[in-house]
Amino acid sequence: MVLGGIAQFSNTIPFTPSVMCPFYGTFQMCNFDTDIGTEELAHLEMVAAIVHQLTKNLSMEQIEESGFRNYYVDHTVGIWPQAAGGIPFNACEFQSKGDIITDLMEDMAAEQKARSTYDNILRLVKDEPDVYEPIKFLRAREVVHFQRFGEALRIVQDHLDSKNFYAFNPGFDCCEGNVK
Repeated sequence: MVLGGIAQFSNTIPFTPSVMCPFYGTFQMCNFDTDIGTEELAHLEMVAAIVHQLTKNLSMEQIEESGFRNYYVDHTVGIWPQAAGGIPFNACEFQSKGDIITDLMEDMAAEQKARSTYDNILRLVKDEPDVYEPIKFLRAREVVHFQRFGEALRIVQDHLDSKNFYAFNPGFDCCEGNVK
């Protein structure tokens, strides 16, 4: 049964918003985070819909056999985002440092973590085409997001002084006139 494999992955889709920095507007990136952020929320909605479809008609026997019992006690078959280890979703899942380079690197790492999670789910659901195909689609989107964040990082780096771009926070120091 797919339930044990996918039901507890519902919050492992990382969404890590980058800081909104003046560099985005300067380098034609003003809608970049909004577009990917909106798509990430849609990913969560798709996974929640899959989990709902898999759990809505479960018998008590199926709930116990699938290892879903503890979850059921707390949430019945409602969608409650938590990691595979049972840790509930919380604000610690979001990362933002306020430094565009740091934040873009974090975004890239988050996309890779999501891709890895989807890879793990795909291994568990290979005999369930109604789950496999949407998860395969979501995995492909994470690869695209990783590439887009990589492009954004290259754009930012190209526009900073190559000798100094790791020496200061471009989102703060340049804007405040602290670094020339």
